[in-house]
Amino acid sequence: MVGIARPALIRSTSIPLSRPPVDDEIKEAVWAAIASGHYILGAECREFEAALARSIGVRHVVLTSSGTAALWLSFRALGVKAGDEVLVPSHTAFPTIEAIVFAGATPVFVDVDATYGLDVVDAAAKVTPRTIGVVPVHLYGQAVDLDAVSQFVSRCGIWAVEDCCQAIGAGWRGRPVGSFGRASAFSFYPSKNLTVLGDGGAVATDDVVVADQCRRLRDHGRRGKDLHVEIGFNLRFNELNAAAGRVGLRRLEAMNDRRRALAARYRAGLTRVPVELPRERPEGRHVYHLFVIRTPERDALRAFLAGRGVETGIHYPVPAHRQPAIQHLSAPSLPVTERLVGEILSLPISAGHAEAEVDEVVAAVQEYFRHGG
Repeated sequence: MVGIARPALIRSTSIPLSRPPVDDEIKEAVWAAIASGHYILGAECREFEAALARSIGVRHVVLTSSGTAALWLSFRALGVKAGDEVLVPSHTAFPTIEAIVFAGATPVFVDVDATYGLDVVDAAAKVTPRTIGVVPVHLYGQAVDLDAVSQFVSRCGIWAVEDCCQAIGAGWRGRPVGSFGRASAFSFYPSKNLTVLGDGGAVATDDVVVADQCRRLRDHGRRGKDLHVEIGFNLRFNELNAAAGRVGLRRLEAMNDRRRALAARYRAGLTRVPVELPRERPEGRHVYHLFVIRTPERDALRAFLAGRGVETGIHYPVPAHRQPAIQHLSAPSLPVTERLVGEILSLPISAGHAEAEVDEVVAAVQEYFRHGG
């Protein structure tokens, strides 16, 4: 296993929510890619795709420009069209919804369970003759109940596209997320567990037909240099980001172990504090893209932490089914989602954070509740 350098704690005015890795090995890999003179979909990209496929446990990986693009490519390759319905949790980043809409389908919003994962019972109640698929979102770094999802899609005769944009390296019963659905989407945004120091994403699949169409669609629908066999788009990946990603992928297991260790440190320090801590499914491996607590005093606690130089986040304050862009869908109420969005708070975590920083955040949370804010 590749080790991770422990950062020396330098006190500054803030503890950031995330700290992406940048070091000499990554810089050297990027400079080598620059020196190669090949910048788009070259050898670095091919090697990165192959390494990702091995890591995820699938036959094919197709790099693309973002996690949103990876979702859209997957839906297009699966033949999504106008009039189709796709089940999706409302409690997710809005790009999950954008990809469904841009593919031509209608998102049907589903509530979540106590671990922020898809509520399969609610999903089953919303199946119609127009339902063609479901998008289980592995939110915050934890796998959805993939046993329940697999049984559900088999029973209904629909497909699953896993949204793994926050969960690379997470697992379910020892098997990586992204290897269960017809296709899956990953993101390499700077704050993600595996970053390429810019935007980037990937489709993972065992289906060669899906993979081949995603490759064409990301590159103007081309088969070869000059033959355009369908209408595609420019959703390509570049060699510089691939070079950074290849270095990061070699460290991914160690970085996720580091996140898990910091999460355990948070858990130990906050056990007696009146906040709800993240729940881990025993069948899964949580990789803590985010460490999310819940409290009815969220806004006051957040302001208190900001005053102590601690950056926090809310993922996400407005549920997708209440976003103005899709109000025309007149989505029904989702009681669990609508309650939790007023209570969730993301505390700082990444492989680059120091134990002392976590301890400082814990101490600040304890101080808030000790003195009543």
